[in-house]
Amino acid sequence: MMSCEGNAMSDERIGEALIKEVIEEELRDVPSEDIPPLTPLAVKVKSIEEQKMVTQLGKMIRIIGDRVKDDKEFQDAIDGVARASGSKWDKFKQVADKVFEHGITWERIAVLFYVAGKLALKMMEARLPQSVREILRWTVEFYRNNLLSWIREHGGWICSFSELAAASVQRVALQSPGYGLVVVFCVGVAVGSLVMWRLCRHS
Repeated sequence: MMSCEGNAMSDERIGEALIKEVIEEELRDVPSEDIPPLTPLAVKVKSIEEQKMVTQLGKMIRIIGDRVKDDKEFQDAIDGVARASGSKWDKFKQVADKVFEHGITWERIAVLFYVAGKLALKMMEARLPQSVREILRWTVEFYRNNLLSWIREHGGWICSFSELAAASVQRVALQSPGYGLVVVFCVGVAVGSLVMWRLCRHS
């Protein structure tokens, strides 16, 4: 397992920026003036290398998360959060617990972030824009309290690339007999590897 002890990259910062990135991507077709400000709820990346990593991870997460579209139980759970009256935290926690009911993996972390994005979109469709901020806050809180320690123990986000890339390529290959998208993701992995190499080299 590759580890770059002492580099300036923060796994907490990368994860929070990634959650925000995935949510913003889901809301890309929503008029910007309708979306409440999200920046104060998640820290910003501090370097070009970190932003490149967040962008590449975001692309892989969207491909991996697409499998949730085919899972009716997941979709019903997401709808349940959107329809819940009063505080939706308990419903959100149930969905998060379901994602990790068989343990934590990089792929399941990706699925949780993807679900957060879908929930944010549901809130906008339900004309509940402030609930988008709640979804971001809850996801960041769950990430800090339940996932960050595991991520650090497994080498940090740098070490997620190979597993997430494999899951992404597998998903793309199942969806299309062509290889164009697979090539795109291999290029993405190469960029990620370059970022990782530069971070390690300068640590």
